[in-house]
Amino acid sequence: MFPKRLDRTIIYENPWVNLYVDKVLFPDGRLIEKHHFLHYDKQSVGAVIENDRGEILLIHSYRYVTNSVGWEIPAGGIEEGETPEEAAKREALEETGYTVTEPKLICSFNPSNGMSDAVFNIVKCKAISSIETFDKNEVKEIKWMPVSTIKEMIGKNEIKCGPSMLGILLVLSGIEGENRSDN
Repeated sequence: MFPKRLDRTIIYENPWVNLYVDKVLFPDGRLIEKHHFLHYDKQSVGAVIENDRGEILLIHSYRYVTNSVGWEIPAGGIEEGETPEEAAKREALEETGYTVTEPKLICSFNPSNGMSDAVFNIVKCKAISSIETFDKNEVKEIKWMPVSTIKEMIGKNEIKCGPSMLGILLVLSGIEGENRSDN
């Protein structure tokens, strides 16, 4: 038996994120009157982009919520009808100006499954060319980083984005995804 929703109060809804307060009955009979739940209509994707020298492309991204600029992998929402691999290619081009090939889905995960149904996908790609332009409203700069530098940055807590760290560490650990599409 799984926990059962008995009632729902809508706090906020929009096309990106919805906030609900649910009344939930758990299998042992315990009742939680106010279980906050964030619902996302779309999944997200992050692209770990490598070049022929084994470097990884990072973006220095503006983050309003944390009032910071941080090093991350390119990421964004998956549009309706897109696969994670297609979305990774689009996000890579938008946020870095690079065209990528060989997209492979490494994993899909829930970053905060105790309070949210958000799904994040990690896709590994190879860079093939650059149009030398990117979205300067979202990205301050892009930089190819050697693996040794990235490891140091993670160790010094200079990369704070959870999905970025997970994606980078999965690629560095040699975990390979399956190529599910002809992208």
